[in-house]
Amino acid sequence: MGMLLTTLVFVALTALFAWWHVRRPGAGATARALRACPRCRVRFEDGAAFCPGCGVPLQAYELVSAPVVDTAVPIDTSVKPHPIVRTDLCVGCGTCVAACPEPGALQLVDHRSVVDLDVCQRHGTCAAACPMNAIVMAVGAAVQRVEVPELDANFQTNVPGLYVVGELGGRGLIKNAINEGRIAVEHVARVLAGGRPLRMGGAGPGGNGPDSPGPYDLLVVGSGPAGLSAALEAQSQGLRCVVIEQGSISDTIRKYPRKKLLLAEPSRVRLYGGLWVSDASKEELLAVWETIIARAGLRVRTGERVESLESDGVLFRVRTPGTEYQARKVVLAMGRRGTPRRLGVPGEELEKALYDIVEMESFAGCRMLVVGGGDSALESAIGLASQPDTTVTLSYRGQEFPRVKERNQEKLGVAVAAGRVELLLGSRVVEIRPGVVALDCGGMPRLVPNDYVVIRVGGEPPYPFLERCGVRIVTKEIAIDTGAERRAG
Repeated sequence: MGMLLTTLVFVALTALFAWWHVRRPGAGATARALRACPRCRVRFEDGAAFCPGCGVPLQAYELVSAPVVDTAVPIDTSVKPHPIVRTDLCVGCGTCVAACPEPGALQLVDHRSVVDLDVCQRHGTCAAACPMNAIVMAVGAAVQRVEVPELDANFQTNVPGLYVVGELGGRGLIKNAINEGRIAVEHVARVLAGGRPLRMGGAGPGGNGPDSPGPYDLLVVGSGPAGLSAALEAQSQGLRCVVIEQGSISDTIRKYPRKKLLLAEPSRVRLYGGLWVSDASKEELLAVWETIIARAGLRVRTGERVESLESDGVLFRVRTPGTEYQARKVVLAMGRRGTPRRLGVPGEELEKALYDIVEMESFAGCRMLVVGGGDSALESAIGLASQPDTTVTLSYRGQEFPRVKERNQEKLGVAVAAGRVELLLGSRVVEIRPGVVALDCGGMPRLVPNDYVVIRVGGEPPYPFLERCGVRIVTKEIAIDTGAERRAG
């Protein structure tokens, strides 16, 4: 009898240990690899697109969850970096192909850019031109180092109550930006409600209606996809919210010149926020968003540039020229390009005045004026001059280019000698008009027929502003999706 009980106990214990071994993550050949959602900690099977607990698209946390690297460890500089295309970000727009000076080095295959390293001369112009930041210059392993704000799973910085979403946080895809804006404000709502869900569409946690006096529950800086998504979520949560924008609504997309561009997104980036996005032209996308803004009654105050942001631990004080806002929480959705320096001349508010250009081929057949004397201005002029039937004038107030790369200087010289670029040194823009630009060329007035003005005279990058706000900037390393696994399969 005793032997039988001992045997039964042994069998039961063996079965129990076997069951535990199989159930624990990563154990056994047939066990499923499990990960925990950075936001709600619910465990899910590796490869899932959405968290089964909170429902957010898990790709939103790729950069947040990436490890911080020690920048004191040097990168091998003996080997020249080569371009690697991130197929999870590439939308097949062809900008890199047009920008590359080496014929055949880049091609579009199945609507994705492919690099031929036997032809590539590692100029890096493709990476600089890519509007989606889908091309990185790397040595050796397919990893990318990026400097980004330190964020938690709710996109909150190390400064309590201050959130960073969208392109400023390191990811530029429209759908990612929309997702991050909503995730951040869902957290804002929970915090302001003391962990309890807010009453949908009603007053904020402080009992303030939308027109009540006192501080805002939330202030959003920037009215791009991330900022609008954050504001829409705040509206649905009943938060008293205001959006301030230094330019116009969705200024980055509005300044995008190409009318027929399809804003395609990689299909695996799932939409979580409340904004509509699909394959569409710039005009169609903006028209839908403007309708959403009007119907929701969002407060968007344009033409207000943030000069300072301070916190006393309870309220944030955000100053713009002539106005000071107070808010309990702040979401920064300003983009990575920072604040472009303006010329301060009449007509600069016209849509023909651009501070960045995405696809050179969009300007084929146009009369272009590029203003500036740095590398970005020269590269813009050189790239535009290579487009068919495009006339390019480069205006710079100085008499020489003291701080540009030698190769850009050489390429500009070739373009000027070939008559593809007219160089006007010692000139400045006086006024921008619909069909012409007025210049002062060494005291002599001149009218230049013109379709677009590309202003590349520098600006204030956003990261110094973040650091002044107390936000820590860290270096992270993320694996680059080159599509190798899908090709192998």
